[in-house]
Amino acid sequence: MAWVWLIVGGFFEVGFTTCLRYVDGFRNVPWTIGFLVSVGLSMGLLEVASRSIPMGTAYAVWGGIGALGTVIVGIVWFGEPAHLARIALIVALVACIGGLKLTAH
Repeated sequence: MAWVWLIVGGFFEVGFTTCLRYVDGFRNVPWTIGFLVSVGLSMGLLEVASRSIPMGTAYAVWGGIGALGTVIVGIVWFGEPAHLARIALIVALVACIGGLKLTAH
């Protein structure tokens, strides 16, 4: 179950990075609330997961999910570049996350 919490926490990391784009110096209240809620849930779920998963592995996977998700959101919704090198690096990131999960025991 710890891996499920870690993955969900990684998705909330994507949520807070996306909200961060719109907080406008924390003056945009709805996006600021979304940011704060997402940060709290993301960090809380990382803490819960790290009770069963080694902290270094949990943090690397959590951060990798957040980075991967943020890049995908940037490409899909914000028109950021999606050239071959960037896609190859995303694939490598996913491979590294999978490798960390496989070696966590």
